[in-house]
Amino acid sequence: MFPKKNSKSVTVTLCFVALLLCLALVAAPVMAHDELAEAAAAAADSMAEYSVSESDISFSNEGQTIIGTLAMPDGDGPFPAVLLLHGFTGMRHELPVIGTEDTMFSRAARWLGERGLATLRIDFRGSGESEGAWEDTTFNGQISDAMAALDYLEMLEGVDSGSISIIGLSQGGLVGAGTAGRDARVSNLVLWSAVSNPVMSYGILLGYDTLLSGASAGDEALTITLPWGAETSLKGPFFEDIFLVDPVAEIASFGGPLLAITGSRDDTVTPQPQAGQVFLDYHEGEEALVVLDGDHVFDVLVGDVTAVIDEALAYSLAWLQSH
Repeated sequence: MFPKKNSKSVTVTLCFVALLLCLALVAAPVMAHDELAEAAAAAADSMAEYSVSESDISFSNEGQTIIGTLAMPDGDGPFPAVLLLHGFTGMRHELPVIGTEDTMFSRAARWLGERGLATLRIDFRGSGESEGAWEDTTFNGQISDAMAALDYLEMLEGVDSGSISIIGLSQGGLVGAGTAGRDARVSNLVLWSAVSNPVMSYGILLGYDTLLSGASAGDEALTITLPWGAETSLKGPFFEDIFLVDPVAEIASFGGPLLAITGSRDDTVTPQPQAGQVFLDYHEGEEALVVLDGDHVFDVLVGDVTAVIDEALAYSLAWLQSH
């Protein structure tokens, strides 16, 4: 039998709890959108402070070699570091910025490096120059690769091991969310056009019938024709992860700063801005959503248009520098 409670004391207690919650909300650091936009404009106008040196590196994960490109500012460290994670069927040198000699991530590495941030862009196992077969790739495997990259960065001379962030593009954003949710070494997370609902995004991309047949394929590789005409082969575990790995649930375990950048014309991870907003809805901590007038890859394939990718970089730099 429970003792009787005085209604007045209960009311006072509830009011006190409500007051504490309000104070916690007021005290929580929040960067207003106007303030972030102003900081991004300043970042866009900032001058290069460092020259940048790039070198190819390697490390191992689960007995296979992962290849990456490390871009270090030439100066006295230690420098904050950013791990760059590529998207589905991509690689560390993927997506040419049409009209320039850059790729999407080489441009990011140079631009961030000139302003004092080291970067490491990797080929996930089975992608690019890394060991492994592409058809064996899975979300969980790529999250494991990202954690191995954190191991590498953490031990690297010239890198501030207490300030390692992630920028993830598309599927790389899904992987970034999973890595940040599982590994406390991620101090800051920036999501570019990140997959938030894998079943919907890959259902649109690959076909829902393919997802269902793939989930029961086991170790058999399915050959799939992608919307742009290329063919790829994937095994059952990849399709299983589409149903079992939830990046929004993963982000709920990450308490660090979160910036989601989306394109209003993105028809790959869609609808926007809802597909980006859902990350914020399930994340506790400082956060912001930026919607740019761009497509899924910020118009880098349009030709002679760098405004959107450069705006994404400016917002990313402003966010990383402010935290």
